Amino acid sequence: MAEPVAESKEQKRLVRMAETISQALPYMRRHTGANFVVKYGGHAMTDPKLGDLFARDVVLMKQIGMNPIVVHGGGPQINKMLERVGIKSTFVNGLRVTDAATMEIVEMVLAGSINKAIVADINECGGLAVGICGKDGNLILARKLTEVRDPRTGELLKVDLQQVGEPAKINVMVLEQLTKAGVIPVVAPVGFGVDDELTYNINADTSAGAIAGAMRAKRLYFLTDVPGVLDKAGKLIRDMTVEQARALIADGTISGGMIPKVENCIDAVNAGVDAAVIMDGRVPHALLLELFTEAGVGTLVKRK
Repeated sequence: MAEPVAESKEQKRLVRMAETISQALPYMRRHTGANFVVKYGGHAMTDPKLGDLFARDVVLMKQIGMNPIVVHGGGPQINKMLERVGIKSTFVNGLRVTDAATMEIVEMVLAGSINKAIVADINECGGLAVGICGKDGNLILARKLTEVRDPRTGELLKVDLQQVGEPAKINVMVLEQLTKAGVIPVVAPVGFGVDDELTYNINADTSAGAIAGAMRAKRLYFLTDVPGVLDKAGKLIRDMTVEQARALIADGTISGGMIPKVENCIDAVNAGVDAAVIMDGRVPHALLLELFTEAGVGTLVKRK
């Protein structure tokens, strides 16, 4: 009887890799042909190493038959450019008051430098990405935002943020044609006014949620700088229903900046998205862990 061959460290590593791929196969089959919207932002977008891993993950999703759509933010980069040109920013509940001069810079940074850098990262990893903004093909038609929710009280407050909008209509044909052509769309959240000829600055989370709902996405992923939604003891909540999420907002467990993210999850799920996930973009390969492992990462919000 032959003696078993002792495995080297390299062989053991390769075996673990093969086992991981094998375990991911059922998830790959399950997700083939489905739309996945990823809101890309936070530390993941400003760390070059994490940015490279994100691009690789998105390319892998496309190569195995999924349809990833990336929607990105860019607050820190916009801040730097506004400081450079001497324009001061004012914020109301986390939203930038955007006059005409500020809007020019916002559009330049979002639809220009940031968008093209993400596209370049994906293409360098073997993907075929195309950068667009909400104005291209009337992808995002917007209306002026006139109300925001106070994160402390939940009360709706009347505001005038000038050229800050919210999605009124998503032209899904633009994204459908790109995904059918094998392209990964990378969307900057800038849109045309549905009632006027103004350009609007739109919150990236809100844009991602509206696009996910319109595209009937299987998943909406928010890459953030936190592990997910935490309970009052600071422990991660793995999943919750829409009803449970609303209850946690009402009792103060979900508070501050997490409220609008969870509300975007609720709106997307109610619009037809199977589930939305708030996840930690600082974790390497966070997207693949969420897609191809049973435990996943972050907090999943589902209908029931």
